[in-house]
Amino acid sequence: MTRRPSARFGSFLAVLLLLLLAMLADARRLAPPRQQEQAARAVLVQQLGLSDLALFTEARYTRHLSLADLHSPFQDHPLALDHFPSGSVVPPPPARLPHYAPLDREATLPD
Repeated sequence: MTRRPSARFGSFLAVLLLLLLAMLADARRLAPPRQQEQAARAVLVQQLGLSDLALFTEARYTRHLSLADLHSPFQDHPLALDHFPSGSVVPPPPARLPHYAPLDREATLPD
């Protein structure tokens, strides 16, 4: 008796769901011992003044998000398009936004 392709696919999805549940259970089991390690690392990062994690390798303004200025993607000219896809995925760091956000509200138009 041959099985239908949809039944095979259903079995495949069931196995993937079981694997996902097993991974979540393992993560829950390992969470309490790792909390102490994570707290110790957070203290070390604070003491050493380390920057954020480098998530992308493309451009300097996506490599170190907290160290980049808002104008880096447009360094060629103000209307330049971003060369790298990660620049459109990652917004500016929240710590940088309050400093730049009110500038348009403070400017006055010349007569």
